Amino acid sequence: MKARRRTGPTDVVRAIVFDRDGGACVRCSGRQDLTIHHRVNRGMGGAREPWINQAHNLLTACTTCNGWFEDHPRESYEAGWKVRRPQLPGEVEVRYPDGRRYVLTPDGVRSTTVAAAR
Repeated sequence: MKARRRTGPTDVVRAIVFDRDGGACVRCSGRQDLTIHHRVNRGMGGAREPWINQAHNLLTACTTCNGWFEDHPRESYEAGWKVRRPQLPGEVEVRYPDGRRYVLTPDGVRSTTVAAAR
């Protein structure tokens, strides 16, 4: 039997993402049943794109919130937890539980953005 090809992030990238997100879910701050969530879905051949498993496309999420992202797409896109193609994940800010919005980079850096004056 042929071994399954691994299509997810490497263990190193997973560790970077968990560290960047403080070992907590980016939506609810929970620390139980954590998984990696892809902001741009891997489906339809997307796993072949080199950036799909880089840190800026990945978030730490509990299994409950990971399902919530799929069940509530409008809110998920507004918060940056999901990203629509053709946008790239580094172009879309992500809202964290502290209410701040961050830009994520492929190397795992999270930086705050300055909101435009209204």
